[in-house]
Amino acid sequence: MLVKTYAGAIQGIDAQRITVEVNAGGTVTKGNFYHLVGLPDSAIKEGFERIEAAIKNIGYYMPRLKMVVNLAPADIRKEGSAYDLPIALGVLAATKQISAAQLDQYMIMGELALDGSVRPVRGALSLAVEARDRKCKGIILPKQNANEAAIVENFPVYGISNLTEAINFLTGKEALSPITVNTKEIFNQQLHQYGLDFADVKGQENIKRALEITAAGGHNAILIGPPGAGKTMLAKRIPGILPPMSLNEALETTKIHSVSGLLTKGSALVTMRPFRSPHHTISNVALVGGGSNPNPGEISLANNGVLFLDELPEFQRTVLEVLRQPMEERKVTISRAKITVDYPASFMLIASMNPCPCGFYNHPDKECVCGPGIVKRYLNKISGPLLDRIDLHVEVTPVSYEELAKVERESETSAMIRKRVIRARQIQIERFKTVSGVFCNAQMPSRMVREVCQLDSACTTLLKTAMERLQLSARAYDRILKVARTNADLSVSENILAEHLAEAIQYRSLDKESWVS
Repeated sequence: MLVKTYAGAIQGIDAQRITVEVNAGGTVTKGNFYHLVGLPDSAIKEGFERIEAAIKNIGYYMPRLKMVVNLAPADIRKEGSAYDLPIALGVLAATKQISAAQLDQYMIMGELALDGSVRPVRGALSLAVEARDRKCKGIILPKQNANEAAIVENFPVYGISNLTEAINFLTGKEALSPITVNTKEIFNQQLHQYGLDFADVKGQENIKRALEITAAGGHNAILIGPPGAGKTMLAKRIPGILPPMSLNEALETTKIHSVSGLLTKGSALVTMRPFRSPHHTISNVALVGGGSNPNPGEISLANNGVLFLDELPEFQRTVLEVLRQPMEERKVTISRAKITVDYPASFMLIASMNPCPCGFYNHPDKECVCGPGIVKRYLNKISGPLLDRIDLHVEVTPVSYEELAKVERESETSAMIRKRVIRARQIQIERFKTVSGVFCNAQMPSRMVREVCQLDSACTTLLKTAMERLQLSARAYDRILKVARTNADLSVSENILAEHLAEAIQYRSLDKESWVS
């Protein structure tokens, strides 16, 4: 008997429906009863052992008949153990142990344990979206994934604990209530949850100002300073001053984390902007994404949030160079022989580094012990094209003892800074409301920079002097104008003034001669 049901395969951050066809009967050759075709990986092939044990342990039997399972379309690679549940139900229906009447009306996914219980799967949100788009009657998933999938509104999501529950539901012996989730309520409840606070940082007011500009315009920034100056501490607090995510951003971020298996147990929606901080030993593939069946990398996991690269010169140069294209295009395209997938990569890059190997070059009190040319070689580990793509180069100086020893101090909280950032972002959203894909100053294409960042004669002279003295590139020219526009937005100024431009120019520390001597 031939029966079919539906499952799903993750491609990029989306899913594609997979038809699971099970045919029981025929001549057995060489004692090989079970045949699995349709480009399955080892985890799926091993599933027959789990499926047989699960079926027997809930009181059914695994027949000694020729069993052919086809996962169609057959030219798409299938991975993972989430096909256990639909295959098990197909086997039971094909051998007439259960009714097959409802089997082809649902998308079904789940990994089976040997006792028949089901374990969670990846990409539940993407699977539910695909099932809805394919007009399925509903989707059957492990209970652990039900809340995540139920974010898809007006679509029945059924959470089950074991194989028996799935059988009873499909055969009409037991009714299951669809899981309901109020997406907007969850989104609004978690929207204003903050992490670390800038009020905990003593001193460093000029650095806080630079990071406020970074957040207000969605710019990239690099922090340069000696060990212990607070670079990492400051960077970790940036998500707390970023504007809250929109619902569309939250859904996109949830999709990426879901297909990567990073959603916490029982969570339905990612509402806080991600902060990813990979170690400097990371590989190209882990950073940008990839693999035989591509998976998201760190830059996609940081989408709509912050990618923090601590000790930037310690990363392999080849790893850093793969950032250049995603930073410009805000997406990653992974191409393989049979598949090409796009991952979103709209992230803010925040990097930190010591000014030299010993860490004390340009230190106000301590003397650098690095020999001649060592500082230049150290900085040359980071290519000029990559530095060009970083809008703000911020020098972080050590905090004085007097600042550290203050018992009582007045310091702005992240919430206070965030209000100004949100106000500036609202100005930018209004400015770019007719432009597709542009939401903040950092995302402006070059052709728009000339229109939006017009300068008066005093600003033009100032910028010309800076360009000639610092020998800046055309890309650096655009970056300065974008940062100046953000400064003006923070000041609620319609025009870019000389003070806004001067502040933007000063954030090009690594272009100064004193840093490469």
